[in-house]
Amino acid sequence: MNITSFILYCFMVTFTPGPTNIVILSTVHNYGTKKAMEYTYGATIAFGLLLVISAMLNTILVTIIPKILMVMQIIGSVYMLYLAYQVYKMDTSEPAVNQTGTFMSGFLMQFLNPKVVLFTMTVIPTYIMPHNASMPAFTISVIAITVIGFLAFITWAFFGAIFKGFLQKHKKIVNVMMAMFLVYAAIMIWM
Repeated sequence: MNITSFILYCFMVTFTPGPTNIVILSTVHNYGTKKAMEYTYGATIAFGLLLVISAMLNTILVTIIPKILMVMQIIGSVYMLYLAYQVYKMDTSEPAVNQTGTFMSGFLMQFLNPKVVLFTMTVIPTYIMPHNASMPAFTISVIAITVIGFLAFITWAFFGAIFKGFLQKHKKIVNVMMAMFLVYAAIMIWM
């Protein structure tokens, strides 16, 4: 197995903008790092769980994926558009209780995020199974990929915390941009 290719693939998929990363940045911007970290923990646990499910059920998933892909695309697109609307309509004049920056919303987002679902269903059969289909190889891979995903989420939260002053100064513009990125992610599912 080409470890460099595997690690680069994992970093590229997890660090590039996607619904989870955009919601993390938006949560830091609107509600602070603590709420973003709560969301991040839920997203990380779900990400690891999806990798475990993929590793355990990979042969079955290969035959099911084509049948469930359309359903996942529809559900994921609708959920991302809902999140985009929530980010867009956030009242920037007064703080509110955050309903999207919770552990549970981070957890559920991973299961509704087609980017994550497709990544977790393809990374193990593409990079691990052809070279070593043992339980220790799966375990190490799942842990390594989950850590990389967590690092990506933390990076987005850190980026949001560093630029929070700038983001706070331009709240409405930032919310509109984050909403547009989520709409873009929902559209990209179909391309």
